[in-house]
Amino acid sequence: QVQLQESGPGLVKPSQTLSLTCTVSGDSITTNYYYWSWIRQAPGKGLEWLATIGYSGDTFYKTSLKSRTSISRDTSKNQFTLHLNSVTLEDTAVYYCAEAFRGSPSEDSEDYALWGQGTQVTVSS
Repeated sequence: QVQLQESGPGLVKPSQTLSLTCTVSGDSITTNYYYWSWIRQAPGKGLEWLATIGYSGDTFYKTSLKSRTSISRDTSKNQFTLHLNSVTLEDTAVYYCAEAFRGSPSEDSEDYALWGQGTQVTVSS
């Protein structure tokens, strides 16, 4: 009965930082071999993997976004958080948190075991 729930702002202004938190219930985010990920889907486009934090705390990032992306966790709250700096209109998307089988998953849905419901984020002035 593991469940994931995204939370954060639905609207962000250009140049600001987007912060999204995923709360995991039903199991610990430190459990061996669990990889906790953020994925997004922009309008009319496919899935795009952004970042992962593993059960040991190691982090992995999409190369093209690494300079403005960070992922962290709060084990006491069983949460992990994405920060995406300097957002633009192209960052508008539905953002999902998910459990992955690997530290650097692809956009193949087979790489993910469990998904949150997703949250719409719109970048607009």
